[in-house]
Amino acid sequence: MERKLKDYLLLSLKGMAMGAADVVPGVSGGTIAFIVGIYDELIDSIKSINPRSLKLLLTGKVGAFWKAINGNFLFFLLLGIGISVFSLAKLITYLLVNEPVLVWAFFFGLVLASTWFVSKDIKEWNWKTVFGFIVGAVVAYYITVATPTQTTNSLWFIFVCGAIAICAMILPGISGSFILVLLGKYFYIMEAVKTLDFVVLGVFAVGCILGITSFSHVLSYALKRVRNVTLAVLSGFMLGSLNKVWPWKEMESVVANGHEFVTERNIWPDTEVLEGVVLMLIGFMLVYVLEKISARKA
Repeated sequence: MERKLKDYLLLSLKGMAMGAADVVPGVSGGTIAFIVGIYDELIDSIKSINPRSLKLLLTGKVGAFWKAINGNFLFFLLLGIGISVFSLAKLITYLLVNEPVLVWAFFFGLVLASTWFVSKDIKEWNWKTVFGFIVGAVVAYYITVATPTQTTNSLWFIFVCGAIAICAMILPGISGSFILVLLGKYFYIMEAVKTLDFVVLGVFAVGCILGITSFSHVLSYALKRVRNVTLAVLSGFMLGSLNKVWPWKEMESVVANGHEFVTERNIWPDTEVLEGVVLMLIGFMLVYVLEKISARKA
């Protein structure tokens, strides 16, 4: 795909939106990629990083390697994601602590609209797509109610966390950040980002690279061969994840495996109701506008 400089700048902005979403435990960067119309290209570009393309790099054919992996696309997208993660990490964590209802309300509207628009791309509804939708919703819901665990800070486990979390980050509806919460490593990784702990970040990044390059092949195959069913599962993921991004919550302590954890329980709206509803509508309308712009370009 031929792109001009303004297109690459827009691509970086899309990457920044993905990065901002990935920082929030409960919202997936993959959802944002779907909204802004780059999901298929993202999966195919990641999939192209394979032994064949790496052989071009190792034999000195850098230009051919760059073209084979859609390097310009990945570079500007990752640039936007990186800028967002490192610049917004402190802001997002601050807002989640101090204005949780408003943050979650905005993302609730965003994910709800995304569920609707992704499901609209399903060309045929039959028992397979309905079953896939239900399975996706149930799996995502179960993940949102799973109890976080206390885990080791060893580098080998940080590597595993990276490999697992990155797969969730490119799945619409399943948040890689929330997977890190379940693995007991969300605040540990966020602290590494804020303090620039390059050892932890480096090991985590290697795990991410290996995890995403492997998983992208599975996703690419599914989108090409059984697209309707795959989109149904992804829509179900997003619907099931709404349980996590419901804005009004109550904190409660839970003891599991001999450890005490603070968990969240959804409750009826009891504070900042008007502001929350307005931000839900803003999030929903943002997706609506982006969808219309993408449809017009197409």
